[in-house]
Amino acid sequence: MFTMDPVSILLFATVFLILIYVFNNKRKDKYWNFPPGPKPLPIIGNMHMVNTQKPHKSIYEMSKEYGNVFSIRIGQEKLVILCGYETVKDALMNHGEELSGRPTTPIIATTSAGYGVLFSHGDNWKVMRKFTLSTLRDFGMGKKSIENKISEECENLMQTFRSYGGKPFDNQMIINTAVANIIVSIILDHRFEYDDPIVLKLLNLINENIRIMESLMVKLYNSYPTLIGWLPGSHRKLAENFKEMQEFVMATFTEQKKEFDVNNQRNFIDAFLAKEQEGKTESKAYYHNKNLSILVIDLFSAGMETTSTTLRWGLLLMMKYPEIQKKVQNEIESVIGSSQPQAEHRKQMPYTDAVIHEIQRFGDIVPANLPHAAIRDMTFRGYVIPKGTVVIPLLHSVLRDGTCFEKPDKFYPEHFLDSKGNFKKNEAFIPFSLGKRSCAGENLAKMELFLFFTTLLQNFTFQATPGAELDLNPAVGFTNAPLPHEICAIPRR
Repeated sequence: MFTMDPVSILLFATVFLILIYVFNNKRKDKYWNFPPGPKPLPIIGNMHMVNTQKPHKSIYEMSKEYGNVFSIRIGQEKLVILCGYETVKDALMNHGEELSGRPTTPIIATTSAGYGVLFSHGDNWKVMRKFTLSTLRDFGMGKKSIENKISEECENLMQTFRSYGGKPFDNQMIINTAVANIIVSIILDHRFEYDDPIVLKLLNLINENIRIMESLMVKLYNSYPTLIGWLPGSHRKLAENFKEMQEFVMATFTEQKKEFDVNNQRNFIDAFLAKEQEGKTESKAYYHNKNLSILVIDLFSAGMETTSTTLRWGLLLMMKYPEIQKKVQNEIESVIGSSQPQAEHRKQMPYTDAVIHEIQRFGDIVPANLPHAAIRDMTFRGYVIPKGTVVIPLLHSVLRDGTCFEKPDKFYPEHFLDSKGNFKKNEAFIPFSLGKRSCAGENLAKMELFLFFTTLLQNFTFQATPGAELDLNPAVGFTNAPLPHEICAIPRR
């Protein structure tokens, strides 16, 4: 049996204590001037202080005590929170490169795994974002061709609304599909009927994952993957849903490849396949099936969710404030009449433009923003933020910033109107975020919102189901969607 003499034991203990001391000092050095924050509890950190229903609101409240740059701990992970327009703008515009990373959380590792564009980072993100932006433009983003497709989809949406004859119905899946068809037309050169089981299945998977992303089990899994990974729960369901979406997308690629012609690129997927066949070093490194499948899911999810949710907020708010709805309809009649709305009408319609902006601001669709990560050690406003730290530029704190908006918690279109009724820009209006990680589809989303909203209000007056209470609180999820409700679309012509 191996034994140690007292001198050896003493020497071993001394070396061990020195190593612990050095390790702890290095750790303290790393966080020597970290942003302040509430004292965390063992194991759970500050999880108990974050409202599970409205996490962005409870985090924003903390800024009143700890300032616009502070930290919290979720499980074992330290997060830096940025609040208020000036702080968020400074971070994303003046430190955009340093904060261009995405965190590599366990849940992302089991889903997108750093591929695609939303949660990728480094060179992969740069290549995929550049390709995405240029290809979206090539296939119509911001051009008359995509405007025509949106207008055609508006007609289909109106016919579906009319089919209810003014009776109550739930508009979620209908609007989800209508908006999804725009991005699908770019990705696949295809559109789905509103009752197509394939698209309904995909939309349900996306909607379910958006709710699950904010669940306690996902948060616990991100903090303690080895332990929580063995347990059943929503974290597993999220991964299963994502895998099912990938399988659908991969099957779609197989069909696309059968008809692929490099000299006749019909859509986004064809453009990607053409890059893959170039044979360059970049092609082999980035243009492969893993990137393509995740990229398509990213575009389909982001291209559908935020715009359709904004439109649903718009109709709900028009029901809640019928006097505002009437003013929008009056302006539509004055400028457009009975002709088809076009993107160029927007500059002649300051009140409608202000209402759409206020719907986006009040709806606060992505309140916590997508998380950023420091790609290297950095200093921000006197604080040290080590490489790899998760940074949350809280968009909720910007869109509800009382120094930028007169009535931040009210639906008030006058936030975007001057005293003469002209449209007035507000720099703090950043629902698409800012900087290098801002939304790649911003221009497409703006066109969609204007054309869908004006077409619907041109043809219908929206009312609540008789006796129904209109609740403006958002549903629980990663995005702020309206609570389930029914609408009545009363034809105007």
